Amino acid sequence: MAILRERIDTTLPLEPTFAFVADFANAEAWDPGVASSTRVDPGAVRVGSRYELGIRMAGRISPMEYVVTQFEPGKRVVLRGRGSGVEATDDISFQATPTGTSISYIADIQLRGLMRLLTPFARGAFERIAANARDGMQRALDERAAATEVPAAAAAPSSSSSSTSTASSLAG
Repeated sequence: MAILRERIDTTLPLEPTFAFVADFANAEAWDPGVASSTRVDPGAVRVGSRYELGIRMAGRISPMEYVVTQFEPGKRVVLRGRGSGVEATDDISFQATPTGTSISYIADIQLRGLMRLLTPFARGAFERIAANARDGMQRALDERAAATEVPAAAAAPSSSSSSTSTASSLAG
């Protein structure tokens, strides 16, 4: 059993951060350990939403199915994953901050069957996987934040350009 804790702070506001991270179909965009992520059922994300992920493990892609077990919009999503020899619970909490959003990500990973014999040796590998996922999420959220920022010059015309426009329209 490995319990991994990560924290991510982003300038992206709470609502788009939650929408992006809580929808595990986006996991492929931020977790380099995820080769593919697909939503299985239609509709809004909710308790019971299902995802099929292809997880990179030991040089191959292993299937895992995740199900949303708890869902509090804007606050928390908990997903339970099962795959060949692996079970995981991902508990992701969100909090608005003065500068954006803070995310607390707790992953409880358990090896099952014969894989459980590797548990004493797997902690370091799980920590690397968690750090890579954290860094990937940080990068993806920062890119989304940068894409939504409106440069100050584009948001409000400068006083000289507005007076020139006014003078031009009055002269014409």
